[in-house]
Amino acid sequence: MEDLEQRAVNVIRGLSMDMPEAAGSGHPGTAMALAPLAHVLWTRVMDYDASAPDWPDRDRFVLSCGHASPLLYSMLHLTGFGLTLDDLRAFRQWGSATPGHPEVHHTTGVEVTTGPLGQGFANGVGMGVAERSLRARFGAERCDHRTYVICSDGDLEEGISHEAASLAGHLQLGRLIYVYDDNHISIDGPTELALSDDAGKRFEAYGWHVDRIGEVANDLDALEAALRNAASVEDAPSLIILRSHIGYPSPKYTDSEHAHGNPLGEDEVRVTKEILGLPPDESFWVPDDVLDLYRTAGERGGERRRSWEKRMESWEGPREEWEACLAGTGLPGWTEALPRWEPGDKIATRKASGKCLSALLPCVPALMGGGADLTGNTGTAIEDHGVQSAADPAGRQIHYGVREHGMGGVMNGMAVHGGALPVGGTFLTFSDYMRGAIRLAAITEAHVVYSFTHDSLGLGEDGPTHQPVEHLAAPGPCPACSCCARPTPTRRRRRGRSRWTTTAPSPWPSAARTSRCSRAPTAVAWPGGLPAPAGGGEPRPGHRRHGGARSGCASPPPSASAPTG
Repeated sequence: MEDLEQRAVNVIRGLSMDMPEAAGSGHPGTAMALAPLAHVLWTRVMDYDASAPDWPDRDRFVLSCGHASPLLYSMLHLTGFGLTLDDLRAFRQWGSATPGHPEVHHTTGVEVTTGPLGQGFANGVGMGVAERSLRARFGAERCDHRTYVICSDGDLEEGISHEAASLAGHLQLGRLIYVYDDNHISIDGPTELALSDDAGKRFEAYGWHVDRIGEVANDLDALEAALRNAASVEDAPSLIILRSHIGYPSPKYTDSEHAHGNPLGEDEVRVTKEILGLPPDESFWVPDDVLDLYRTAGERGGERRRSWEKRMESWEGPREEWEACLAGTGLPGWTEALPRWEPGDKIATRKASGKCLSALLPCVPALMGGGADLTGNTGTAIEDHGVQSAADPAGRQIHYGVREHGMGGVMNGMAVHGGALPVGGTFLTFSDYMRGAIRLAAITEAHVVYSFTHDSLGLGEDGPTHQPVEHLAAPGPCPACSCCARPTPTRRRRRGRSRWTTTAPSPWPSAARTSRCSRAPTAVAWPGGLPAPAGGGEPRPGHRRHGGARSGCASPPPSASAPTG
């Protein structure tokens, strides 16, 4: 078995070299170095069923360093998620199932789109929040899994990781297992050119459980022991610091920046395959016994999934509420809970939005959220439903602190995990700080809600730094995102009804720009799409669709609407 496992690891390394080589571009080195870690995760540790990739109680895997996508694509092919060898051969090609960075909803088995470094790190924190919330509210027999994240030095350098890690430590999110690939290499050269942090001390200061396992990147048993030890920690997120050697075992490019972002070259691939015992002149080689090993691992979680399904069939708990959480929508009749205003009533739109949120909490059970230290200002206060914490894991109010970018990334993770409809608020000008996460929410159609306030130019109290005039146009060029400055009032708005009615059932992100000014609420809105014409109907045309490999998607695009008071 040891010989078979080692050959299986070497097959992953071979595929990780072959994909960039065939494409003429890509990042083979990290995937080669972390092949043993991936093998251990998919064959020994994670609970999943490749035949049911959307099973709600599966373990989640996040490749935060998305440029190392050959590693993930290799595992999805080998364990039976549906990727074929032809898909691997089409790596980084237009329209393929294997783009340079993995995309959720596009490639089966990819949990979240982690393009810019650091985003996946924050997404994992959001997944941890969603899992703990569901477990606390519905019981461990419905939700009982973990989130595994591979992150790189680039992820840890990006500011969003500092924000998300600090929040995760504060919330004491156990069941988060992060492996930091400490390979000492960046595109420019050694990480020491720009980085001298002690990552372990940093995360210990955040309140994480830290395990420095050192030079065991090729020791399968040591990797398994570290992962299982971290998985047992329930009161803190875990960071495993692994010293790997990028490009291993390439004679020419191990521990070199070349292996980070360039194909090794035909001659070096041949030499490296000879070292690994792979056919040196054969590409995308997967022997039957190795494939059988991985396909068996991919089926291993089937028994646990079927057991879970039987428990769900006999469960007599609040099934309607559970299903509404997973769908991110409201219970039947939820729109009737929305408050009404009569023509001529004056109320700041941020306050009207807050009243809508409060009214929906009992009948939209997935709603969770808060503000970036601006909960009251943004109308995102959640009363009588607890504050999310280790002491109250079912709490639906989240205090994000002054961490806008982290908040955006965490919200995306909550949304793609399922079971939570996250709401996050800040001043409109600070949307700049979370732009990367907003863009990814649009691309991935993450069902999140933003409350951006204090846009009013008429008051002038906060000065130009807090009352921007140019931000309204920002969502327009964003892929799959449109923005309307001042929507035409519909009949529903004239009756004072909120556009929250389109938010809960919609499967894409939405945003509202609300004001602190009091006036007749003709434009209170939390839209899930562009404004409908008077009397209802479909959103008006003009949506931008994502122009990448998923350009033909049929689902409605995300949108942003910016009603003002």
